[in-house]
Amino acid sequence: MESPQFFQPIINDVVNKVDARVSKSLEQFKKELLAKDANDDLLTREQAAEFLQINLSTLWHWTNAGKIKAYGISGHRRYYKRSELLEALQLVKK
Repeated sequence: MESPQFFQPIINDVVNKVDARVSKSLEQFKKELLAKDANDDLLTREQAAEFLQINLSTLWHWTNAGKIKAYGISGHRRYYKRSELLEALQLVKK
């Protein structure tokens, strides 16, 4: 029967490799999660228009046409989700 000491370096190597893989996966997940959170920011009308590089009347028309979703809290204030603005962009084919 072989000594458990023989397997210890192999076990340590496996543990280190698994630990490195898990750490790398967690870092990638963290980056993706932070990127997703950044895209879910609420933007004012002015910020949304600036983000899309359009004027406020175009933003108003696109919102009324249903091309872009707007959210309101009270009165005339409207907010737009950055992630939904990105989703509304479409690839233009020649």
